[in-house]
Amino acid sequence: MEIILKKDVENLGLEFDTVNVKPGYARNFLLPQGYALLATPKNKASLEATLESRKEEEAKLVADANGKVDQLKKTKITIPAKVGSGDRLFGSINNADLSEALSKAGVQIDKKYIKIPGNTIKRTGTASAIIRLHRNVEHNFDFDIVDEAPPAPPAPKAAPKAKVEDTETASEEQA
Repeated sequence: MEIILKKDVENLGLEFDTVNVKPGYARNFLLPQGYALLATPKNKASLEATLESRKEEEAKLVADANGKVDQLKKTKITIPAKVGSGDRLFGSINNADLSEALSKAGVQIDKKYIKIPGNTIKRTGTASAIIRLHRNVEHNFDFDIVDEAPPAPPAPKAAPKAKVEDTETASEEQA
């Protein structure tokens, strides 16, 4: 079923997007909540008129989105995580974790604009996310996931047992 979104819907689309969804999702959630309209020819024409009247505002939004994309291109993110055997994580990394890491780096992006393929990352290494800041502006952002624990220092060599026995016999002789 084709619908026009009236508001941003996480994991679906942004305001004024035309998307296809299952009929039950549209009938039972999106339409009653006021998040969408049916994509009838009349509503599509109304959408085009709305977008035409908002052309200046849309141009400003696209410019802001392109500015954030430029910031993202300059930003390198490394997310530390607890790692178990091999390269598997305890838990996972999701769009909220990436949004928080970007905020610490000085780029404010809401988690609803970040889409990670598979929704979570469960291994260390380089990962990719799609950041959609506007209907016409998307950016593939690569980031690294590393072990938060520093590498363990080599264990000190144990003292030979012979020396320990020698000290015990020496203390017995003194007594």
